[in-house]
Amino acid sequence: MSIPTDGVVVPARVRGLAAGDALVPVWRNGIGGLTFRATGPGGIRYLKWGPRNDETTVEGEAERLAWAGRFVTVPRVIAAGGDDVEEWLVTWALPGESAVAPRWIAGAATAVTAIGVGLRSLHDRLPVAECPFSWRIADRFERAARRGIRLPEGLRNAPSEDDLVVCHGDACAPNTVLTDEGSVSGHVDFGALGVADRWADLAVAAMSLEWNYGPGWTRTLLAAYGIDADVQRMTYYRELWNAT
Repeated sequence: MSIPTDGVVVPARVRGLAAGDALVPVWRNGIGGLTFRATGPGGIRYLKWGPRNDETTVEGEAERLAWAGRFVTVPRVIAAGGDDVEEWLVTWALPGESAVAPRWIAGAATAVTAIGVGLRSLHDRLPVAECPFSWRIADRFERAARRGIRLPEGLRNAPSEDDLVVCHGDACAPNTVLTDEGSVSGHVDFGALGVADRWADLAVAAMSLEWNYGPGWTRTLLAAYGIDADVQRMTYYRELWNAT
């Protein structure tokens, strides 16, 4: 996953959805999907496009955004669709910039603190009892099996899931949006949102900090979140993430 820096061919579907608005590629994922920012008279939109895949679907993300938007700030869906080959999701932009925008890479302490505060707020505000989606270990194993992924046997020796929250599902740094002042504007990319142990999110968030800001930021993240490190769970959920 990365910010595109080379020539990007804009898919025909994206051009049609943009309806003449100026397009800038902002993200490329690991399966060939692209996200574009579209700027026009009506405002700023984000167009997510990708090949149809069995891991998550834009229809599923749209459902999760609609549910989560009852409790927290998320992008408002404009359109979502797909066919046998491709899928797409169009949302209005949240105010602010991604936590990995150049200004926040340079101001990592502020960004990492905001990511921790924002993730804690998300976990505190989304109600577990009302959430219709799951991201628990057994469900992740089942989804991996459907996709033909054989997980390492060691992952079956899982820690207990005794601290359930509604997890973001991809709590990597780029998915937190910050205001100009460095506070949390909201979160994006909810394709895997569901109930799970809070460390399923925290482990991935901590791992992503090194990719984006360099080593040494885990303590800052956990302090901002308000929790002590759980090395066993962090290790397990990182390994599960990397395997799936």
